[in-house]
Order: sequence, then structure tokens, then C-alpha cells
Amino acid sequence: MNRNSVVKFVVFRGIMTSWPELFRQASEFATRLGRDRLITIAHSEDQQDGVVAVWYWGDPGSVDG
Repeated sequence: MNRNSVVKFVVFRGIMTSWPELFRQASEFATRLGRDRLITIAHSEDQQDGVVAVWYWGDPGSVDG
């Protein structure tokens, strides 16, 4: 991470995807990022639609997800 880093996120969601699968996908992505870049992992559910968001530090203009 450098001083020009910006906050980014990747969303994992799915009505037909189980919670364990959503969390597996999110945790694999977070592991690839590394602990220095990871900010947090959040989750939410509405009408059986699960959402897991991984928030992290990234470079402006980069595509990590």
C-alpha cells in the first residue's frame, strides 16, 4: 500500500449461492490480497439474497477483482 492508495471493494452475491460458498469466495479473494491490503469483510441478507463485500486498499485505476 502506498500513500496514493484508494479504498476499493469486491461484492460476492447470489440468491442461489449458499452462505458457505459466498464466504469461501470472499475469503479466497481476501487471502490473495494479503492482510496489509485488507480493510474488512462485511455481509448482509435481504429476501434470501446474500451479499458479502470485501473492502481493501488498492491503487487508483487498478482492477483487482
